[in-house]
Amino acid sequence: MPRDPWREVLDEAESLRTRAALSLKIPPISVPWEEPDESLGDLAFGCFVYGKRMLQAPESIASRLAPAFSKGRFIAGASAAGGYVNLRVDATTLATETLRAVGETGETYGRGDPQKERILLEHTSVNPTGPIHVGRARNPIIGDSLARILRFAGHPVTTEYLVNDVGKQMVLMYWGVTRLTPEQVGPADSEKEDHTLLPYYVKANELAEKDARVGQEVDALIRRFEGGDAELTREISNVSRRVLSGSLQTLERIRVGFDGFFWESELILQGKVPPVVNRLANLPDARQENGAYFIDMAPYGVKGRETKWFITKSDGTSLYPTRDIAYHLDKFSRCDVAITVLGENHRLEFEQLRTALRLLGEREPEAVFYSYVVLPEGAMSARRGRVVTMDDLIEEAVSRALDEVRSRRPELPEARMREIAETVGIASLRYNIVRVQPEKKITFRWEEALNFEGNSAPFLQYAHARTCGILNKAGGLEPYDPARLTHPQEARLVKVLSKLPNTVQRAAADRRPHEIAGFAYTVASQFNLFYRDCPVLTADPPIRAARLALVDATRVVLQNALECLGLPAPREM
Repeated sequence: MPRDPWREVLDEAESLRTRAALSLKIPPISVPWEEPDESLGDLAFGCFVYGKRMLQAPESIASRLAPAFSKGRFIAGASAAGGYVNLRVDATTLATETLRAVGETGETYGRGDPQKERILLEHTSVNPTGPIHVGRARNPIIGDSLARILRFAGHPVTTEYLVNDVGKQMVLMYWGVTRLTPEQVGPADSEKEDHTLLPYYVKANELAEKDARVGQEVDALIRRFEGGDAELTREISNVSRRVLSGSLQTLERIRVGFDGFFWESELILQGKVPPVVNRLANLPDARQENGAYFIDMAPYGVKGRETKWFITKSDGTSLYPTRDIAYHLDKFSRCDVAITVLGENHRLEFEQLRTALRLLGEREPEAVFYSYVVLPEGAMSARRGRVVTMDDLIEEAVSRALDEVRSRRPELPEARMREIAETVGIASLRYNIVRVQPEKKITFRWEEALNFEGNSAPFLQYAHARTCGILNKAGGLEPYDPARLTHPQEARLVKVLSKLPNTVQRAAADRRPHEIAGFAYTVASQFNLFYRDCPVLTADPPIRAARLALVDATRVVLQNALECLGLPAPREM
């Protein structure tokens, strides 16, 4: 069983709290643990819920509870202040157990036990009509980071990209590619396929809005492939594959990959959509309007622009929500938990999906919602051709990183500078996005993404590289006594290192990758303070040995936290 030192602390604290409350005949109440100011202790809980239940002042209850705490292996004592009970953790015991845990598990410290529950995580799934734009940059980065965290926590995870190669937007793309000439659409800004085909999509949209004939041709194509024209469906899908190939090159560069792809067109080719339409249309809640079937979602508390959730068009052809139901039924046959990473503007559609699945008696998926990335200049639209792409973002990030490397390491060969710039630039881009809670909006600014100080990827990577440098100079680890770690900054660093396993499990369970980013920043910050205050290589031999063990434990924790975020952990910078 993997070692989790901070979990052991929490479990002991909970046991001692229960015992103290019982000794005073105080009813057992679940109260969350908090971390107080360092001057007060390491763990705390408020007595305000106790006070409300017992009709007594929280301060009075805290002053009675604190003396009733007995000492444990980790808990050294308790005190009361302002209605809180504060617990102090024995620093030597925590250091002993944390360093022992890292020593026993090595590079796998923090990794969870293998779980049986299969997770299918769908993310990115950008419509293949052009390059990925910066607004959707959070989706692959959040999705990939969450998949890494879930795997590190012990879950079997399959990542999947749903390729929306069906629908009006793809027919427009197909129409443009097969009907228009390069002279009609103008030059592309890149030779990547997702860039070269975008102008055809933009021009096709423009003509469809102005020319009724084009609109009629597109509608006729939609009816053909919905009617089962396999050859046309494959031709349209082939155009999607060309666009997707370019997008995957972009994603690969930022260390994002997928275990599988699901093609929406396969739902049609395999005949999986009509049975779903039939099931939905036969629900007691289904209604008809001008030949189109719909379900009124209002009785189920789903409110939005329109409470009518349409199953089909008036001509009987399916809609994306119907095909999404068919896709999720296929998903459920391949997993125990289905998670989708979605932009915040899909909340209503997702609630409609969940409600429809519930009406069908099926399971329901989870969603991780995120706010879109915006630029100070405003919004972007692929349909109109106003796009700042992920490729633009990546190139700018690497270019700025290269400038920074040249100023900091002018002695390096050019090839090595570019290698470091690629590593640092991509890491800066990923970290700057994943460190923000998904629900919070990001206005992307270059100066923040490439900030080489403070809460940034280079700050974390430099900390890891520094641990490697110290260990290289030391020539290896030596037998040590954890009791030699008596400096307050050593205790602070040990405390945060002890929390990696618990933090990984919490971030995985709550689907919150930004918590790992915040944890990694805390580790790097505490290590830098330790490095400032506690000499390692020049310390007396017994202290030197203990501090080297602490440096190595920091290396492992930073390495694993960075890997959970999809960031390289360089040994030198």
